[in-house]
This record gives sequence, structure tokens and C-alpha cells, in this order.
Amino acid sequence: MDREELLERYAAGERDFSKVNLSGVNLAGAKLSGINLIRADLSHTILENANLSGAFLVMANLSGANLRRTTLIVANLSGANLKQANLQHANLCEAVLTGTLQSQIDLSSASLKGAILAGANLQQANLQQADLRGANLYGADLQNADLSQAKLTRTNLRETNLQGAILPEIWLQEIPLLERLSKPQHWETPW
Repeated sequence: MDREELLERYAAGERDFSKVNLSGVNLAGAKLSGINLIRADLSHTILENANLSGAFLVMANLSGANLRRTTLIVANLSGANLKQANLQHANLCEAVLTGTLQSQIDLSSASLKGAILAGANLQQANLQQADLRGANLYGADLQNADLSQAKLTRTNLRETNLQGAILPEIWLQEIPLLERLSKPQHWETPW
């Protein structure tokens, strides 16, 4: 399916595009709030500045996709493949990202306030300056992730793997669950 067909069908009121192949399609700036893209192939798709608020992207393949500055407020991305996706400056407030594969993802300067990332694989993720206030990362794998300058107030990091993660110690004072965390052996700070 190409851009024109998708946008025409969406404008006509259609919302169910589950399992559709949009790999490599340029959807920059598209307004697709509430769209159903469950199990869709969006690998290497350009969605920069798109509005996908309330979208259903469960089990979607977004590997290598460009989602820079994309709005994904309250979107459901459970089980999605976001490996090597670019979500710089994306708005993922209150989005659901449970069980997602996000290794090597770029979430720098992204807003993830209140997002649910329980059990997410965030190995080697770039979360520099990300806003994770109130996010739930219970049981997430943040091994070797870069959280320098990330906002972590009221972030749930219980059972989270922080092995090798870059996380300035001063921010740990803001985390109410500190007593449940154990400092990894290879703790690093950016200074």
C-alpha cells in the first residue's frame, strides 16, 4: 500500500489497517490518530512529525522507522519491534510499550511521561534527556542504556536491569524506589 491509498481510505473513515505492508513508505506529517496498525509492517517507514495519537501498533514492525517528533500520546505499542527506530523528540506520554523490543532505539529528548514500559527491552537505548517522569519501567532491561540527563522523578525502576547503564547518581535521590534497587557493578556516570 502506498501513501495516497492509505490517506484516502483513512479520510473516508477507514481505521483498520492491521497487517498492512507499509515498509519504507513516506508518511511524514500524516495525521492518523486512532488508526489500527496491529501487526503492520512499518519497517523503515518515515513517520516524522506524524500524529499517531491513540493508534494501535500492537506487534507492529517499526524496526529502523523514522518516528522523529511523532506524536504517539496514549498509543498502544505492546510487543512492537522498535529496534534501531528513531524516536528523537517523540511524544509518547501515557503510551503503552510493554514487552517491546527497543534495543538500540533512539529516544533522546523524547517525552515518555506516564508511559508503561514494563518488561521492555531497552538494551543500548539512547534515552539522553528523555522525560520519564512517572513512567513504569518495572522489569525493563536497560543494560548499557544511556539515561544521562533523563528526568526520572517518580519513575518505577523496580526489578529493572541497569547493568552498565549511564545514570547519574544524583538523580537516584529523586527515585522513591531506591531501596529496591541494587547498584550495578559497572555503574557509570557522565562526569
